[in-house]
Amino acid sequence: MLGEIRHQALRDKSVYISCIVPVYNEEAVVEAFFKQLHTTLSTLTNRFEILIIDDGSRDRTVEKLLSLPSEYNIKILGLSRNFGKENALTAGLEHCTGDVAILMDADFQHPIDVIPTFLSHWAEGYEMVYGTRDSRDNESSIKRNFAKLFYWVMAKITNIDIPNNAGDFRLLDRKVIDSLNQLQERSRFMKGLYAWVGFKKIAVPFQVQNRAAGKSSWGLGRLTELALTGITTFSDIPLRVWGLIGFIISLVSLCYAIYFVTVTLIYGADLPGFPSLIVAVMFLGGIQLLSIGILGEYIARIFTEVKQRPQYLIERKIGFDNTEH
Repeated sequence: MLGEIRHQALRDKSVYISCIVPVYNEEAVVEAFFKQLHTTLSTLTNRFEILIIDDGSRDRTVEKLLSLPSEYNIKILGLSRNFGKENALTAGLEHCTGDVAILMDADFQHPIDVIPTFLSHWAEGYEMVYGTRDSRDNESSIKRNFAKLFYWVMAKITNIDIPNNAGDFRLLDRKVIDSLNQLQERSRFMKGLYAWVGFKKIAVPFQVQNRAAGKSSWGLGRLTELALTGITTFSDIPLRVWGLIGFIISLVSLCYAIYFVTVTLIYGADLPGFPSLIVAVMFLGGIQLLSIGILGEYIARIFTEVKQRPQYLIERKIGFDNTEH
């Protein structure tokens, strides 16, 4: 029954599509991208909105957006500064009004011609349709191996299923959107949240295109920070592991102490080994600092959450009810 209703909505071009696109310093591509996006959406439905979240761009991105024709049906959320892509996507999800939302980037790496495939699967009854890159050949070996390691670690230490090579390029049904909007944590890892909410989902492989212009702002440092956020917000295994390591070290120390006392009673006192003492102290000191650092990561997340600061601040809204604020 649900499938019939959705198929009919696609045939009638009555499904209301919200296309959420975060942008940051994309002045070189926005005109061409949104022209192509508008053309594609116009062939799929008579009801759509293009919701653009400007994540604190410092170039002429907003100026280029304001020059786009009014029939593009664009809405702009201008954030007061760069809050990061995770929070920009959150802002888009909280302000979209469509039956479905399609999340994608404006640099042409997410192919627009995959959108009809997303909608076809949605009509079949899937609540979430996500794109998975079929190759990472255009990335450096360091980045490929880092991604492979991250997905392996997440699979081992969390109880959520995060698909390999799946990003933010996806379609979300209104039920999924409403569920994500209930999650108010400040340290957001969207790939984990997509998996956590569940619902019926399906993957669509796609070929990642080269960036039409500019350079990615996602360097190894930002990817590492995002990976730490994902691990610490979805798993407490690191804390438990270091508790286990502490127990093992204590047990080994106890056994060594018993051995040392026994040998001393039988053979008498031996000269203390200064090098071995230094090695033991440095080893235990390193273990303690490492465990404190892991504990600090979790405390930092708690600190961020308890402050209850908003996830983003809006400087201006354009195109909402045909007004600018």
